[in-house]
Amino acid sequence: MSVASDFLKEVNRRSGEAVQLCFQCFKCSLGCPVTFAMDFLPHQLMRLVQLGRKEEVLDSHTIWVCASCETCTTRCPNEIDIAKVIDTLRQMALEEEKTAEGDVAAFHKAFLDSVSHFGRLCELELMFWYKLRTKRFLDDLWLAPELLKRKKLSFKPSRVERIGEIKQIFKKAAL
Repeated sequence: MSVASDFLKEVNRRSGEAVQLCFQCFKCSLGCPVTFAMDFLPHQLMRLVQLGRKEEVLDSHTIWVCASCETCTTRCPNEIDIAKVIDTLRQMALEEEKTAEGDVAAFHKAFLDSVSHFGRLCELELMFWYKLRTKRFLDDLWLAPELLKRKKLSFKPSRVERIGEIKQIFKKAAL
């Protein structure tokens, strides 16, 4: 078994998708609203996965720039959930500590941590962990008074009623 097929099989297993079915029709890339900021277009990323180019894929900016809008997924004639594949690649990059977009990765982790604690986003916790991870504590502190004035920032987090179910989802996803 080659390294290329190992990477493809791992992505397929973890995403539940069959990346090898992509035949490069470009529909995913033509519909993507954020291709202007990507180093590899979605169809190119899929091809790199097929070829087993793990380092290029996990070091790419594309997996962090993806907005997860699922336009690519809805346009795929082979019904490959490309957004799910990209999310899987993001998780793999985090596990290997390969984060081309350090601030985006820090935000991603802080966001998921907050949702796992409260069942919904707690902006104050998100900001705390994001600032701690990026070490950019005072960059935008001047925005806080306006956020407070507009009631966009709460000091008291709210939880969903059945937080146990959310915690189970995160526990199951961590396996």
